[in-house]
Amino acid sequence: MSALISEPAARTTRPVGGGPVGLLLRSRLVTALASPHGVDSYLERFNPMWAAHDVRAKIVSIERETDGAAPVATITLQPTSTWRGHRAGQHVLVGVEIPGISKRFTRAFSISSAASGRGEQITLTIRAHDEGQVSAYLVREAQPGQILHLSQAQGEFTLVESPATPTISRLVFITGGSGITPAMSMIRTLLRDGYERNGVAHAGRKVTFLHFARSPEDQIFATELAAIAEADNGIDVHLRHGDQVFSEFELRRLVPDFKDTDSWLCGPPGLVELVKAAYDGDGEANPRLQMEFFKPSVARAAQPGEEVEGDIAFTRSGKTVAASGASLLEQAEELGLKPEFGCRMGICFSCTRTKTAGTVRNILTGEESALPDEEVRICVTAAAGDCHIDL
Repeated sequence: MSALISEPAARTTRPVGGGPVGLLLRSRLVTALASPHGVDSYLERFNPMWAAHDVRAKIVSIERETDGAAPVATITLQPTSTWRGHRAGQHVLVGVEIPGISKRFTRAFSISSAASGRGEQITLTIRAHDEGQVSAYLVREAQPGQILHLSQAQGEFTLVESPATPTISRLVFITGGSGITPAMSMIRTLLRDGYERNGVAHAGRKVTFLHFARSPEDQIFATELAAIAEADNGIDVHLRHGDQVFSEFELRRLVPDFKDTDSWLCGPPGLVELVKAAYDGDGEANPRLQMEFFKPSVARAAQPGEEVEGDIAFTRSGKTVAASGASLLEQAEELGLKPEFGCRMGICFSCTRTKTAGTVRNILTGEESALPDEEVRICVTAAAGDCHIDL
């Protein structure tokens, strides 16, 4: 990407999904007539970009960010008009049918583009991991014109201000590797909407952006970050490569009052642990630090007949509980969490959440899964060892 500021995506008119036609298609009468398959299953046969309820997206372009053993690509998507938009920092569940495999895979990816409105284009910036079927397929094999299935935007790792309520408070972003993706969505949103008025930066505004990558060749968004660093926009960009690791001393030098500064942290577990230790004090979590992390280290799964050992981390809330063999829903409720649920029998899917890492067991079938970033029904799923749930 070479543009300093992402241009707002063009709004696209769709024949269904909005307006009187969309209201008709979403009516109870039409839903009943389309039963048992649903309105969208019929619309998809005529045009995959027509939808009344579901969200689908067409791949517009795929642009390589880095090469190497684990290449990174930015995929531009045009969603159907049923897409309600996203806040900077949110993620989306992507459903993909991989040729030759008779099932749909669903994985979570952060949105890298600036905050979007209804039906607007978005971008996903994805690293292809050898162990990740979906990421490897999207980066290496997917083609423009291909249709993907999307959820609505999810997550609370978001920018707290908006164009309507901008502030002049200082902000800190600390990211590592692919964790730069949601931070770039926030930076792009600030540059486009909430950081400037009439092209003039807010007086007193200061943003410190500290990012760690394996090497300059592995640096995502390198050209855009260089342009941001050179511009007179109040954003200080600090890139660290190779053996350079996070230190509290350096952060204190860059932002002396960082513990009292709104901060966003996203990256691998090692980086998260170091930064969290710098922010926290006396065993108390610092409320000014928002965190999102990926690929957490997890212990092996318990074998059938073995006593379950391990911890369940509900990553959004920051709460952890020892795995007991009870359902994830029950264990979340033990901690005082109140996840949405319906039937509590695995039928209605309203309790579905994303398991970001670890191994779980379906209570009804006994089937185990260790896939990362998969949707599980927490009312009929139990931990089979350490696992992390996006809740």
